[in-house]
Amino acid sequence: MTPTQLRAFACVVRLGSVKAAAGELQVSEAAVSMHVAQLRKELDDPLFTRTGSGIAFTPGGLRLASRAVEILGLQDRTVEEVSQAGHGRRVLRVAAADLFAEHAAPGLIELFASRADDLEVELSVHPADQLPALLAARGVDVAVGPASDPTPDGLVQHPFLNYEVLAVVRPSHPLAGRPVRPDQVRSQIWHLGPAAVVEGGVVRGLLRDLAVPEANQRIFQSEAAALEETKRRDGVALALRFAVTGDLAAGRLVTLDGPHLRARGTWAATALQKPGQTPAAAELLRFISTPRAVQAMVRGAGVHLGRFKPAVHVTLWS
Repeated sequence: MTPTQLRAFACVVRLGSVKAAAGELQVSEAAVSMHVAQLRKELDDPLFTRTGSGIAFTPGGLRLASRAVEILGLQDRTVEEVSQAGHGRRVLRVAAADLFAEHAAPGLIELFASRADDLEVELSVHPADQLPALLAARGVDVAVGPASDPTPDGLVQHPFLNYEVLAVVRPSHPLAGRPVRPDQVRSQIWHLGPAAVVEGGVVRGLLRDLAVPEANQRIFQSEAAALEETKRRDGVALALRFAVTGDLAAGRLVTLDGPHLRARGTWAATALQKPGQTPAAAELLRFISTPRAVQAMVRGAGVHLGRFKPAVHVTLWS
């Protein structure tokens, strides 16, 4: 695979269509399609399919999307960091697991970054099992993901928010309104976000407990896109309770009741122990469990259904 192919694929992932990617790259749609086709052939994977709600990734396509953006962004990030250091600005690098990054991080970062004019916050999305290594290598200052027990050596962990993941369907789904068995949901089509392919997370654990075949899993750019598809047609989605409260109250979605169809977890913020902890990291650790921060995370706007970007760094200026 070549950088040009990766750039074309990453652009399709980010913008949600070949046409939009061609416009941004200033090439023809046929050129973008050719680069994607070459990747499909070389990797022997369809990578994604088109649906009414956007792009649905295969598990392999989602992994490639994450890695392509990471590779292509490395040079730009390095140039930016050098420039920021030269202008006396503080940068707080936050790494987060998928569910937190989509549903809770936007509200938290917006509120936290607004507290200081000289502070910029970078958010990157990584599998939860990679977070301790990123901290140990000083690749990031704070990592937010599922709480771990015990806390890895050399790190300090602050649990701050409990959450619940539910199985939901649209009200007209054949399984809605009655208790269901695992074998009944196992054969359904599942509309899932990026967290479905991350080992060790709550979502992946539920899918494993139910033994849902990978062939029945449709991976979307975001949890929001997966939920939108679930409202449009029969299929099962896994969602954070606080993220679908409005849809449940309005009757746009209903929960499925049965074994292994809900699970609880706890998010924790982790950083290096002092003295390796930066002042901005220490400030975030103190702030993240305050009532204002929790309210911002739970009631934040999240991301648009087509705008979630795996492993992308986002900088917010106050």
